[in-house]
Amino acid sequence: MRSREYDLEFRAQARRTSAWGVGLLAVAALLWTWCALLLLTPYEVESPDGRHTRDCRSRLLTEYGTANEGRHNGDLCGDERDWPEALLILGLSVPAAVAGTALFAIGTVSGRMSAHSETMRELDRLAESGKP
Repeated sequence: MRSREYDLEFRAQARRTSAWGVGLLAVAALLWTWCALLLLTPYEVESPDGRHTRDCRSRLLTEYGTANEGRHNGDLCGDERDWPEALLILGLSVPAAVAGTALFAIGTVSGRMSAHSETMRELDRLAESGKP
């Protein structure tokens, strides 16, 4: 394989690596969005007998409200959106974000280094031929 063909394949691989990184970062962003929706949006809880519903405030933006203190008062709001679920989603986003950042950085740096090497080879070729 000639060096030019190898370089083109190397750059294509670098672009694929960057694309995987962007994909994983998109997955992490979706998980962060899902976690934010669970924590920031109000919700409804249906009673055990199914006859009526109860409006509940968001988990994060309430202090001593239905979402946090309701469990102690026999309210169902605290059980509907539990903290471990939101923290699990947030925890799952961390490896995706770290891997996505690493892959994106590796792919981007590899592509730029390849372009730099090609430019340096071209400048050396011009210097050897005597052109300024």
